[in-house]
Order: sequence, then C-alpha cells, then structure tokens
Amino acid sequence: MFKRPSQGGKQVTIVGAGPGGLATAMQLAHAGMDVTLLESRDVVGGRTSAIEKGGYRFDCGPTFFLYPRVLEEIFRSVGYDLQQEVPMRRLDPQYRLTFAAGGQLDCTPDMDEMDRQIARFSPQDVGKLRKYMDDNRVKLAKFRPILERPFSSPLDLLRPALLGAARHVHPLRSLENELSRYFSDPRLGIAFAFQSKYLGMSPFQCPSLFSILSFLEYEYGVFHPIGGCSRVSERMAELATAMGVKLRLSEPVRRLQMKGRRVVGVQTDQGNYPCDALVVNADFAEAMKRLVPDGMRKRWSDSRLSEKRFSCSTYMLYLGIEGRYDDLPHHNIHISGDYKKNLAEIETEHVLSDDPSFYVQNAGVTDDTLAPPGHSTLYVLVPVSHQHANIDWDRLADPFRERTLDALAQIGLTDVRDRIRVEHRITPNDWHHQYQIYRGATFNLAHNLGQMLHLRPRNRFEELDGVYLVGGGTHPGSGLPVIYESSRISSRLLLKDLGHSTAFIDAAALPLNQTAPLVSGR
Repeated sequence: MFKRPSQGGKQVTIVGAGPGGLATAMQLAHAGMDVTLLESRDVVGGRTSAIEKGGYRFDCGPTFFLYPRVLEEIFRSVGYDLQQEVPMRRLDPQYRLTFAAGGQLDCTPDMDEMDRQIARFSPQDVGKLRKYMDDNRVKLAKFRPILERPFSSPLDLLRPALLGAARHVHPLRSLENELSRYFSDPRLGIAFAFQSKYLGMSPFQCPSLFSILSFLEYEYGVFHPIGGCSRVSERMAELATAMGVKLRLSEPVRRLQMKGRRVVGVQTDQGNYPCDALVVNADFAEAMKRLVPDGMRKRWSDSRLSEKRFSCSTYMLYLGIEGRYDDLPHHNIHISGDYKKNLAEIETEHVLSDDPSFYVQNAGVTDDTLAPPGHSTLYVLVPVSHQHANIDWDRLADPFRERTLDALAQIGLTDVRDRIRVEHRITPNDWHHQYQIYRGATFNLAHNLGQMLHLRPRNRFEELDGVYLVGGGTHPGSGLPVIYESSRISSRLLLKDLGHSTAFIDAAALPLNQTAPLVSGR
C-alpha cells in the first residue's frame, strides 16, 4: 500500500462526478489536497452511472470496459487494487457481429479461431488479422507517450515522440482506408473499424490512428465489471470518500467566482466553495455555456462552439425482460445493410434511418446480479444524429421505439415485446436536458484532425487561470481509458502548478507489455 499523505492541503473543487472527476478526486486526495466533488445529479458516474428500476440494474452509458491498465495504474498509485475492488471478467467471445448483408463473426482473442471465421468471409484475408495486430502493436507503442502527455501549444507537435510516431499514424488516412490495406472483404473492414463509434465518428471520416481501438480489444481484452461499468464509478466514489473527498450530490454549480481571469471559487444553492484550483468534469461545451460568461471566452465562445463538429448521439432502450436469452452473447453489434448510408443519415443528413445499425447488451449471460431471479436485462443502443431541427424527438421517439424493437428480430429477438416488464428510454433530447450534454452529443467533440491534440480544449484550460479539464471533451478524447488518462494528465499539471510532487502517479505505471491479471471466462 502507498502511504496516503494527510489532508489539509490546497483546496480543489471538482465539478462533475463522472469517471474522470472521480479518478482525479482519488489522485488529488492521495496527494494531500482538500478536495470537494460537486455533482448535479443524485448519483455518481455521469454517463457511466446506473439506472435502477423495478429490481433491474442497467449501465446508463458505457458497457464495454477496455484497456483496464490505465485504471489499474491509477488505483495502484493511490494504494488500491482494481481487481480486488471491482472484480471483472474477460469476455470470450468479446462480442458477436452480425451483418444485414450476410455473415456473422463471434469475435475472440483466439487468432486461430478468428482465421477460421474470416475464411468463411474471404479466404484471401486469412492471416491478415495477425499482420494488423503486429502493426498496431507498434503503433500503440509509438503513440502511447502522446496520449499520456498534455498538448498546450502548437510547439508540442515538434516533440520527438510525435515526430517519431507520424509515419506509423498516417494522419491523413481515414480508418476505412487503413483497414482496406488489410482486408479485401468490406465486412471485415467494418468488423475492425466500427469501434470508431466509441468516439461517435464514422470510420469513413475518423483518422486512421484509431485502428488501435480494435487492437486494444483483441490484445488486452473486453471486460465486464460485476455489477456493470457503473459499479466502477460507484466504488471509486466510495474510495474517494474514504480518502477524505467531500462528495456533494444533487448540488449543481450555478456560477464561478472570479478574480480577474482566475477562478477562486464556485457557488451552488447550498453555499460557496473557495478553491485554489478548479477541475471541470462536466460536459465541456455545455459547462462553458452555463458557467463562463461568453465575453470571457474567445477560443471557445458560444459562436465558435456552435461551429465545431460534435459526435453523434444515441437512442437508448433499457428493457427488463422476463426470462433469459442464453443463446445471445453478452455484447452484440448489428451492422445495417448499407452501412455507409446509415452513417451518412446520422452525420450529414441528420435523419432517422429505416435500417439502423444497433447494439444490444445481454449482460445476464455473464452477470446474474443485474435482474431478479429468472429475469434479465437488455440494453439497446441505436446511434442517431445529435439534436437537429430535422428530428422532432417529441413526435418521433415512440415510432422509433417500434422500429428499433422490430429490428431486434435480425439477431433473433423476436419476442421481446411480450417479455418486457420494465422499460426506460433516453433520446438525444434527454441527453441534453437531463444529463446536460451539449446537443445531446454523447461522445463530445468529434475526433477529427482539427479537434485533436492542442486543438482540443486543453487539460490546463487556456481561457481561465486555475482551471483544469478532465473527461471526453479534452485531450486525449472520449472513451473510458482515455478519460481516465485525462485525469492523470490534469492531476499532474494541477499538482505541479501548486508545487506538489507527482512521483506517486508515475511510480505506478506498468511497462507496455505488462498488465495486472484479471479473471477470464464468460
């Protein structure tokens, strides 16, 4: 166990108890900061919270837990073991991919089994996955230092690490074009490119760097935390509280208290919280509009925010089901018959598709803690446009529910309607109004080249003094592993700025080829 310094240090206020805010709270408390964590909702986790209804428990947002090494290192740095605190199971198969155009892949880290399945799609593509894995192993090794450091100015682009990684990253190549170098069958290209939807982007637009996403799945595994990904957030909140963090739920921040351009405190309905530093883990664009006067923002003014590219949103159904679907894997992704058209409908036409792609989590085959005995949960996600004038969700939410339930028959769920006992729904409007997410864009700012590295809102926020950002709206970007990484980057910056050591963060890092053991099995 690492020795935890005593409390009573500098005062730090964190706005938002999402995964980034919770990880930051743990690290700053361990360093001796006096940390107050303010959360507007009555539960922790933000998009990584739980929805509990009628004895059923659902993850609100993320259900894939990837690349656990980052959170393992954070836990280790503050004296805890992630696997002991939140037991996880590595899934095999990782997920099932079905194609409306024909074909199915039960994706597994077993390369021999993957080759057998790939042969049914395209015999000439057998062996290409191993080549893809070898190349991306090098790409991750080259690019990992870039993902772990802040980008504060264009001069940071001249770092030797970035220059050395450039030839492996091919920044002007799309993810689709990158995958076509390996796989001749377009369905196989999609099988290793659909992960760009974790970033809310199309593989036809997403930079080729993000081929590392599918690599991470096969190399390091897809995990299910028992109790769901939300259980990770809940346990982090419990540990942070035990470390001295003052967690305040149902207490939204109303305004920032300023001295010139420096934030010196925040105000809520319950009182004022002076601070030596402020960490913002709320949705970046929405928090800026709500908390910082437009005139104090130049680079991130309201007008400039409105011109930025934002990710897609999601239409969500959370279904408590009588009985189980034991023939359906834990994770299921269905690809529409015309995937390119489906993505265009989401990203450029901003209309609802007649043939949507969708994702279904059937967590009951792995975790029996999420539903009453003899029952199970289905989590249904359909990627859709963020809020747009073309889509009136007040009018279309109910018809789209019927379209979505009809679509589930394509993966064998033909009797869902008869078995629903509990139902909850979230539309892009709900993401905006209930979760304070700008335009309901659940994956934040898009990850195109003009909105990455120093062009993304910076970890040490450039518009105000004493403000640090964590979460998907800052560097390195969206997705749980990089959100946790943002917490490390911002924690280092904050602690150094306040004259504190960050040695405990760096001492916990694992070599790239090593990760702590986690439980395997379906």
